[in-house]
Amino acid sequence: MKVGFVNIFGKPNAGKSTLLNALLGEKLAIVSPKVQTTRHRIKGILTTSDYQLIFSDTPGIIDPKYKLQEKMMLGVKSALEDADVALLMLDIKDNWEENDTLFSSLKLKVPSILVLNKIDIVDTVKLEEAKKFFEGKPYAKKIVTISAQSGINKKNFLKSVLEFLPDGEPFFEEDQLTDLSTRFFVAEMVREKVFELFADEIPYHTTVIVTAFQEKQTLIKISADIIVQRESQKAILIGNKGEMIKKLGTMARAEIEKFLDSKVFLELFIKVRPKWRDTDLFLKEYGYF
Repeated sequence: MKVGFVNIFGKPNAGKSTLLNALLGEKLAIVSPKVQTTRHRIKGILTTSDYQLIFSDTPGIIDPKYKLQEKMMLGVKSALEDADVALLMLDIKDNWEENDTLFSSLKLKVPSILVLNKIDIVDTVKLEEAKKFFEGKPYAKKIVTISAQSGINKKNFLKSVLEFLPDGEPFFEEDQLTDLSTRFFVAEMVREKVFELFADEIPYHTTVIVTAFQEKQTLIKISADIIVQRESQKAILIGNKGEMIKKLGTMARAEIEKFLDSKVFLELFIKVRPKWRDTDLFLKEYGYF
């Protein structure tokens, strides 16, 4: 059977997480219109009798400004090192020259497929111009065009990937969807709602840690800490008379219940940890290395 690591790279907001979710038919990676939503390398495993593909959604490639972003880029580096096939993804309306420079700088030693995303928002002339621009680039063994948001032709997409993969023995059990814990995904769902509800700096100064996960007879009891850097951010998250934290909890609980297929009791606590994004001790405690 065909087996391999298929890792997705690109700038922030190229649509990497949306593509991963579409290929797996499950929402493993949180999504947001805001950039830099993905902080961890998230593996999703797709297994049939003919193949096992281990996809990785990686953080958008950026020039890191603080230690958290440095750790995010280390996740990208590890994915570059173990890829069997690389998917180089870009928003077709983004700057083509910038993406060309980025993809060239990766110096990939494995076959890579250029994925032109969001083709539903351009006309055929623009699409053909983009194909012509990227054709013949050393990193583009093949060019595929998709709209990850509107839906992809999964069979054709996977066929393009499989032609570059080696034969091998599977790394994971047939029914395994990911190598990450349930706690991780619960924390990510709370963090996704922070991205949805709050603007400006708040989502980027926030992380979420699940501190308790207890399966009772009739429900699952979950406690989570929302970490921020300043007291003013804590006040914004709480809102007037607790309005915002209540709304956040309600939205997150609904998403978690759908994911766990169980009734959930969710408790959220907000804690201030100054400069946590630049402190190794906190970054380690919060699972960033």
